[in-house]
Amino acid sequence: RHTISADDHLARLREFQHLFLAEVGLPHGRVWVSDDLDAVAVWSTPVGDAGPTLQRLLPRLVELAGDRSDAYASAEAAMEIHRPSEPVWFLGTVGVRPSAQGRGLGRAVIEPGLAAADAEGVPTFLETSTEANVGVYTALGFEVTAEYDLPDGGPRTWAMLRRPFP
Repeated sequence: RHTISADDHLARLREFQHLFLAEVGLPHGRVWVSDDLDAVAVWSTPVGDAGPTLQRLLPRLVELAGDRSDAYASAEAAMEIHRPSEPVWFLGTVGVRPSAQGRGLGRAVIEPGLAAADAEGVPTFLETSTEANVGVYTALGFEVTAEYDLPDGGPRTWAMLRRPFP
């Protein structure tokens, strides 16, 4: 809610997530979904180099941010300084249908990405602004590398890194 306008928020958020899945995750990364389609994890990978695609999408992302576009830009700038400079698998988004939460589906769609990154010897990285998620990701082997408040009254955010397991 901090970076996407409240005006038609759910439709904007849905489109934002759709763009990340269809334009970044599928062509430039890796995507895992549960058998029943109740959960999805979308990763960008170093091999995929989504940079040019993200630049192309930037005007649409700013449009989706609406009256929160300045907050979106300042949040991205604040997060950028905490992102690794080394190549990583970046867990861009995880979603579990609310009615399916608590059944381990989030973990089930995240773990294949962790295993694939481990097989390549590449760290994994994520950002979360939900404190309860920190424990979930810590249990998966992530460590907090930064904890900070986003500017413009934004939420507390955690940057987390997981080194590959041999």
